[in-house]
Amino acid sequence: MRLEIPTMKSLGGSESSKKADSAATVQAASGAEAATAGTSAAVPQIHLDLSKLKIEPLFEDFVDFDTFSKSDFRVVKIKECVAVPKSKKLLQFTLDDGSGKDRTILSGIHEYYQPEELVGKTCVAITNLPPRKMMGIDSEGMLISAVYEYDGREGLNLLMLDDGIPAGAKLY
Repeated sequence: MRLEIPTMKSLGGSESSKKADSAATVQAASGAEAATAGTSAAVPQIHLDLSKLKIEPLFEDFVDFDTFSKSDFRVVKIKECVAVPKSKKLLQFTLDDGSGKDRTILSGIHEYYQPEELVGKTCVAITNLPPRKMMGIDSEGMLISAVYEYDGREGLNLLMLDDGIPAGAKLY
């Protein structure tokens, strides 16, 4: 059985995309593409052999609703994304969170994405975490990603949403 997952990973060509290919954790289908919902842009598809896929087990402990509801998940638009100097992993995002003030979030996903391919994307962030200094820069939240193991290597996909959803929309 094979599972198709849209991804933003590069599928080859330039030197920067070769880096992404070497870090890729799944085999890309040759030339397979599907249109994303609500847009005319095509997104490459990845085909996973489910026998090689490993995900973390679900938590057995329950979280009460009051605790869960304290997390503020918001739609964010990526206005700018740059590699953090002197860091191999960190990307610095400037985000529109709908508040009228830019939000900075750092994320250790440079192994999986090049900064320029993320500008303009619509994602999900937790916005009410306390600021955390990383490489001397305050990170004001956390972008949400899906993480899994495939064929013995870690895979990561940044959660991306339809571009028609406005910045600041709350997720429940």
